[in-house]
Amino acid sequence: MVLIRSILLILIFELEINSSSMGNPQTIWYNAEKKLVETMDQRYLPFQNRIVGIATLDEARTAITDMIVRGAPLIGVTAAYGMYLAARDFYGTNFSVEMKEAADRLKSSRPTAVNLAFAVDEAFSVISEEHSVAENAGRLFEYAEMLKDREIDFSKNIGHFGLELIKEISIKKNGEPVQILTHCNAGRLATVELGTATAPMYLAHEAKIPIHVWVDETRPRNQGARLTAWELGEAGIPHTVIPDNTGGHLMQHGMVDLVIVGSDRTTLNGDVANKIGTYLKALAAADNRIPFYVALPSTSIDWDLNDGVTEIPIEQRDGREVSVMEGLHDNQIHEFRMIPEKTRVANYGFDVTPARLVTGLITERGICKSSREGILKLFPEKKTIDD
Repeated sequence: MVLIRSILLILIFELEINSSSMGNPQTIWYNAEKKLVETMDQRYLPFQNRIVGIATLDEARTAITDMIVRGAPLIGVTAAYGMYLAARDFYGTNFSVEMKEAADRLKSSRPTAVNLAFAVDEAFSVISEEHSVAENAGRLFEYAEMLKDREIDFSKNIGHFGLELIKEISIKKNGEPVQILTHCNAGRLATVELGTATAPMYLAHEAKIPIHVWVDETRPRNQGARLTAWELGEAGIPHTVIPDNTGGHLMQHGMVDLVIVGSDRTTLNGDVANKIGTYLKALAAADNRIPFYVALPSTSIDWDLNDGVTEIPIEQRDGREVSVMEGLHDNQIHEFRMIPEKTRVANYGFDVTPARLVTGLITERGICKSSREGILKLFPEKKTIDD
């Protein structure tokens, strides 16, 4: 008997993991022939590469809650497609009311990543009672495609600005590999293409600048060891997976030149919420005078928040993510219990790095200080919100 979790009735195609499975550089796309959205099921990487079809609003929501998709920009794009699917499948009597309910359902799927609410609210703003249901569905589809393209452009720009940092260090090191440490996964699997924190690494590799990446395993879900390592390996970028607590030791011994991480939500004053453990890396980097940069699109900035530690909601996830790990044995994925069965688990998904520990923010418009003044200098149109 096959257990179908939740209502996610999806079409799954298992592919062998090799370079041919990377034929589509995007992590999410619309399949016009099948009339559904397709994405990579990140729960099975790096052991299996499964392509998942998302055909309804509820399937889009489940994809987000169950972490089939993860990473703030990709969550936002998935939610935008979810709004389109809700409109496309509307057969009720009050379109506006049901679309508002759809928006609320999507926004409740995960609390920390600001891109989710941003994308849903922006999508909701494109519909109008002046248009037919079919016209509104078309406008929502156009918005989802536009948002996807915009995130791709943002990643490219972030990559080019971050590349300059790597170039400067490479020149000082006379061509020796630039040693970069990253935490969690802020690559194309978290966005659509290139990624945020990884975008400068991809471009440096393409420019034949020698780099080596220290990849935190990033417990409890091992998104560094499983996802970032897989991405870098597919791209041919030299990298080494390390236990989460190794970074400080490497920094003390001069083995890290630069830290680049991503962000799920950044406040207007420059506080950064990212995968749990990021704060500790920032502390170690500050103690060893190593530049600590956060790469993010402006869609990850929460213009309404000023104090990340007190105002950003921190998601607490299922304790099984800590007590149980997955592994490959005899070409089968198995679960393995890691702690005593009756031991309690606290599983905080994110922590907040105060702005004072961040050297700079790498955005699609350039690099700025992690401060209200620095952010508004790059995004002056947001000053009205600040006022």
